[in-house]
Amino acid sequence: MMNELSKITAEHLRRCAIVYVRQSSTTQVEHNRESAARQYELAERAGRLGWRRDQVKVIDEDLGVSGSGLSERIGFARMTAEVGLGQVGIVLGLEVSRLARNNADWYRLLDLCGLTHTLIGDGDGIYHPGLFNDRLVLGLKGTMSEAELHVLRARLLGGIRNKAARGELHRGLPVGLVRGDADGEVLLHPDESVQAAIHAVFDRFAEFGSARRVWLWFRSQGLRFPLHSNSLVDLRWVAPTYTKIHQVLTNPFYAGVYVYGRTQQTCYLDAGGRIRKRIRQRDREQWPVFIRDHHAGYIDWNTFEANQKRLAQNIRPRPHRSGGAVREGAALLQGLAVCGHCGRRLAVHYSGRFAAPGYHCAGKNIVNGRGEYCLNIGGVQIDAAVAEAFLAALAPAGLEASLQAIEQFDADHETTLAQFRRDVERARYNAQRAERRYRAVDPENRLVARGLEAEWESALLELKTAESELSDREHARPRSLTHEERDAILALGKDLKRIWFAPTTSDRDRKELLRTLLDDVTLRAERDKYNAHLTLRWRGGLFSGVTVPLPHSHPSPIRTADDTIDLLRRLAAHYPDTKIAGILNRQGRTTATGLSFTANRVSSLRTHWEIPCFEPKQQAQDGECMTIEKAARALGIAPSTLHRCLNDGFIAGEQITPGAPWRIRINDELRSRFVESAPEGYVKMFKAMNLLGVSRQTILQRVKRGELKAVHVYRGRAKGIRIQVPAVAPDLFDPLKKTEGVV
Repeated sequence: MMNELSKITAEHLRRCAIVYVRQSSTTQVEHNRESAARQYELAERAGRLGWRRDQVKVIDEDLGVSGSGLSERIGFARMTAEVGLGQVGIVLGLEVSRLARNNADWYRLLDLCGLTHTLIGDGDGIYHPGLFNDRLVLGLKGTMSEAELHVLRARLLGGIRNKAARGELHRGLPVGLVRGDADGEVLLHPDESVQAAIHAVFDRFAEFGSARRVWLWFRSQGLRFPLHSNSLVDLRWVAPTYTKIHQVLTNPFYAGVYVYGRTQQTCYLDAGGRIRKRIRQRDREQWPVFIRDHHAGYIDWNTFEANQKRLAQNIRPRPHRSGGAVREGAALLQGLAVCGHCGRRLAVHYSGRFAAPGYHCAGKNIVNGRGEYCLNIGGVQIDAAVAEAFLAALAPAGLEASLQAIEQFDADHETTLAQFRRDVERARYNAQRAERRYRAVDPENRLVARGLEAEWESALLELKTAESELSDREHARPRSLTHEERDAILALGKDLKRIWFAPTTSDRDRKELLRTLLDDVTLRAERDKYNAHLTLRWRGGLFSGVTVPLPHSHPSPIRTADDTIDLLRRLAAHYPDTKIAGILNRQGRTTATGLSFTANRVSSLRTHWEIPCFEPKQQAQDGECMTIEKAARALGIAPSTLHRCLNDGFIAGEQITPGAPWRIRINDELRSRFVESAPEGYVKMFKAMNLLGVSRQTILQRVKRGELKAVHVYRGRAKGIRIQVPAVAPDLFDPLKKTEGVV
C-alpha cells in the first residue's frame, strides 16, 4: 500500500481525479444497481488518496453503453480529452473492463496517461502507465478483458444457436401465434377473431394478388387488425397498416416453419469515420435454422412460396385504379388501358383523316438521344377485340359467371359482418368484466371505485360503438337478386349485340356499359410477331386473354432512318458535306448499310432525296452568323472568353442539333456588349450580388431576360462582366429615408 501511495505526487494532487462509471446495457443499469453503487463509491476512495472533494469528477454519461468499441462513448471521449490536456491526476475505475473492452481504446488511454503522467487505479491497486512493470500489468489486464468479452459472447451465442437448432428458442412470435406449455411449442391464438383476421389476409391475397390491395380492402371495410407487443398485456385492435399486412404475408412462421437468423448485424464506417451497426436481411438459403412443419400454421409451405413469387412480381407499380370521367371520344378503352411493359395508364390520341383512336404510354425511354414511347399502338383493332370479348361475356354463360361474382361479393360481405359480430362480442365481454370488477370493489374505497367506474363507462362506450357499426353494416347489406331479376338479366344477352352497334348508342354509352364489367385492359405489343396481347381484368377478379393481329408493314429493306434524313435537311442549309458527316458520326448515326458517314456518302444521300447543297450566305438582315473562332476575332476577344459568355447566358448562340458547332450572330447590339472600359453606373459582379442580395446565377438569368443591363470589359486588368444595378427602392420601414442611387 505504501508503494502505491508513493506513486502519488504533489503534481498529481494538484490535478483533478476522474471516476469513470459505466455499465454495458440498460438492463444492467436497471437491475445491477450494486455494481453502479460500488463504482460511485470510488469518489470516496479518491478522497482517501488525498484529493479534495471538489477535485473529484464523476463521469457517468456512458451508463448503458457497451465498451466493445462499436458504440460511441461520449463520457470516455471527454475523459480522454482531459487526460490529453494534462488536467487529470488519476483515473479510477472498478476494473479495466469498465474503462474499455477493446485494446484499441485501452492502449490509446494508456499512451495518453503515460505521456501526461496520469495514474490509473482499479480495485487491485494504482498503476503508472509510464513505468514498464505497471504498463505490462495494465496491458495484460486489457488483453484479458477483451478475451473475456469474446468468451462470454461465444458461450451465449452457442447456447442460443443450439437451442434454436431444436426449435425451442423463445423469440417474439407474430400476432396470431402463441407459446404452448411444452418447450418450443407454438399454437394458434385461441381467440377466433384473431384467427379470422389472419385468415382474411391470406384469403384476400389469394383473390387480389397484391399486399396493397389487401390493405385497401381492410380499410374500405373498416376492419381492425390485432396488435400485440412485449409492452402490451392484452391485444389491441387497430386500423391495419400496409407494413403490417406485408409482414403477415412474408413471415414464414404463419406457414408452420420455425426459422432463426433471418437478419444479420453488420458494422460499417460512416462518413465521419465512426463505426455504425445496421440490420440486413439474409437470403433464404443463408438462414442458419429452418425447420418445416414445426407447428400448425395458417397456410402450408407451398402456398407461402407461391405468395412470395406473386409478391416478387409486384415490384413494378400495379395499374392505377380505373377512374376519370367518360368522355365523348371514340376510344373505347379511355381510362381502362394499361401499358403491359411499365404498368402506366395509357393515354389516348386520334390521328388520320377519320380520327382513328390510338393508345400510347406517356413513359418515354431515351433511345439514340431522343425520347420514344415504350408503347404506341392503333386502337381500331384493339377496341374491336375488346368489344367482341365483352359481348361474348354477356352471353347467358357469361352472365351466369357474373351472377356467381355477385354471390361471391355477398359471401365477402358476410365475412366482414362476421368480424364485426366478433368485435361486438369482445366489447360486450370487456364491458361485463369491467362491471364485475366495479361491483366487487369495496364501495368505501372511492379511490379505486372511481377508476373502475371510469373503466366500465369506457367499455360501455366501446360496446355501443361496436353495436352501431354492426347495425350500419347490416343495413348496408347488398340486396339479393330475385328469380325474376335473374331471368331478366339472362334474357338481355339476345338483344345486347344489336343494341351495341345501333346508331343511337353513343360512344359514351358504350364506355359506361363496358365499365360495368371491366376493371382494366393491359396491352402488350409484340412487334416481331405482329400481334398484341390483351389481358382483360373483369369485375370480381377474373382474367381473360385475347391476341389481336396487327397489320403488317412493308418498309424498304435498305433505307436510311427518317430522323437522319430530316436532320440532314436542316444541316444542309448551314454546313458543307464534310462538316455534316462529322456531326452525324458524333451522334452515332450510320447509313442504311451500317457504315459511318463520309462527305461522298452525305452527297449521295442528298442527291437521292433531292436536298440542295450548302451555299454560304454573305450577310443576314439581322447580322452574320459566325463560328466561335470568327466571332471572337470580330469582337476582339479570345475564343475561350466567348465560350464562357455563351455558357453563362450572357450572349445567345445557335446550334442546329446536339454535336453541331455553335454559331454566334454578330450585330450591333452584340458588339455594344463588349467594351474596353465599364460605363458609369456599372459595377462588378460581386458587388452587384451584394447590392441585390441574390446569387450570380440569378443575376445572369435576369440579364438573359432583359431585366438587367450588362457589358463585358475586355481591356485592362479588371476584365469581366459589369452589371448596371438599378436604384435602391425606398425603405418601407423608414419613410423619411431618401432613395439613393447606387454607383
